[in-house]
Amino acid sequence: MAKKSKKHKYIKLAAIIGGISILAGLGISLGVSAARESKIELITYQEYEELLKAGEIDTVQYNPDERYMFISLHNEKTRNMTITEREKYISPLDECKKVYYPASGTFVEDLLEQGVLVQKDSDTVSQFASDYGSLIFLLALYLVMFRAINKMSPASAKTVSEAEAEEINVTFDDVIGHDEVKKDLKVLIKQMRSKNRNFRDLTHGILFEGSAGTGKTMLAKAMAKEAGFNFISVNSSSLIQMYVGLGAKRVREAFAKAREKAPCILFFDEIDAIGAKRGNQRSHAENDQTINALLAEMDGFNDRGDIFVIAATNRVADLDPALVRAGRFDRTITINPPSKWETRKKLFDHYLKDAETEKKINTENLAKQTVGFSGADIAAVCREATMIMYGRDGEKITQEDLEEAIDKIVFKGNRSSEDHSEAMEIVAFHEAGHAVMNMLCGKPVARISIMGMTSGVGGAVFQSDEDKVFHTKENIEQEVKILYAGRASEEIKFGSENITDGASNDITKATELLVNYITKFGFGEGLVDYSVLTSSSLSDNGVTEKIEKLSADFYSKTVRELRENYDTVEKLANKLLEAKTLSENEITEFLEIKEGLDL
Repeated sequence: MAKKSKKHKYIKLAAIIGGISILAGLGISLGVSAARESKIELITYQEYEELLKAGEIDTVQYNPDERYMFISLHNEKTRNMTITEREKYISPLDECKKVYYPASGTFVEDLLEQGVLVQKDSDTVSQFASDYGSLIFLLALYLVMFRAINKMSPASAKTVSEAEAEEINVTFDDVIGHDEVKKDLKVLIKQMRSKNRNFRDLTHGILFEGSAGTGKTMLAKAMAKEAGFNFISVNSSSLIQMYVGLGAKRVREAFAKAREKAPCILFFDEIDAIGAKRGNQRSHAENDQTINALLAEMDGFNDRGDIFVIAATNRVADLDPALVRAGRFDRTITINPPSKWETRKKLFDHYLKDAETEKKINTENLAKQTVGFSGADIAAVCREATMIMYGRDGEKITQEDLEEAIDKIVFKGNRSSEDHSEAMEIVAFHEAGHAVMNMLCGKPVARISIMGMTSGVGGAVFQSDEDKVFHTKENIEQEVKILYAGRASEEIKFGSENITDGASNDITKATELLVNYITKFGFGEGLVDYSVLTSSSLSDNGVTEKIEKLSADFYSKTVRELRENYDTVEKLANKLLEAKTLSENEITEFLEIKEGLDL
């Protein structure tokens, strides 16, 4: 047995030496490649656009996660090559340039229209493989052999959890917003830190429910730091494997590791990946075994020790009822995007604190434009603004960069450079109608824009109203009138025969509000929830007729109120045609508003 073990050690040592040799060879090759890239000239984005317009660019290689993209210029050879020949051709260094990656939605389409060969990250990987194919093959072969040798070892019988305790430097002071949630969690932490704590008497598990990017993971980490516990995070998606039993095994390993590190918070992110209702379409044998293992571990208080379990999901309705019953995840805490603009302002200040920005950045106005944005959304706006700055070869982020970034995220497109002067007047009066009706209803406007987007959006009015817990009957009537105001303004200005389809999305949203107004909220005649009357359709109950009547009434009111104040609409629309976009302060100064719109 000793001889066999010794022989195995020699084989393993030889495998390691072979692997080091292969890696060294690959490293030299990569080093040569890196040295080559370091000599490539960096050009401005304006120079890049001039080369593209002149038809001088042959190939563009880019990675969406990288700062630069690489371009190869045409020469006498490439102009007469086929696409296949161009893909294999390696350009001389003096014909290669690098430039900031623009990250725009039409970036690839623009290049393809010019006949440029576009190679994304996956394409460049295949080129890399062809350059270093033999080394990669040897490395892959080595890894397979090493894995096989490792399996032969008696030590391989020991299973070690992939989950490890993280070093946490996040406290509740670092979590912006969520004040009510933090207050609730601090009470629990007080119990967790008590010398006389008994985990049987505590909440058995917490489920953080909320949309992506709202700070669920950060709150869990802050809890661990504040309580003085270790923290182990498990991505639930990684627990589901194609081999039956492995998921359940990894759940048990995670709890075993947590016991070693106790007192410990064990955090399961995306718990719906393993906690979906058993027996539904998302469930299967491996999933069921995994969730059964999780339930068994959470029930085992005698062996569980000082382990506190937290899970996060944005699909709480999909979870198995057994998982959220008393004794398991028996407390659900909803983590919402920040409803107050003051919180969103703090988030903008936080993500811009280390960036080069102009001094006149108005983060209060940005916060008022981003109702419904999560912390992750605001971080994405700041990153996108940085890319916009690079795209225009700027040195500091401007207010306009940030507003353009908001537009890109909200409307899923880029600002259009095409001239739509004939349609601009219609858009200006449409958006001015929305804006004035907002102000008539006492709702402040954060920004108005008539800058067209490549996604087809012609303009927008950004409300700075806060999210509400409850909506009154008056609130919904106001929302419908605001949605109708764009079409009403078109009708007043251009006549009913010249109205456009620009209000189609507004009409859809207004109809949804009116359906709920009648069928669910009891704001019509009688307190009836028509969705309960499953034996009859809405039309049979006269709901369609009621909605049409209510819609006509609200639209008539909108036209009347807007007509009475149309001088303000005219004034604002003409200013929009001149400026294209107006901030809250600019609107206030232009219309000489002191306290609300006194019309």
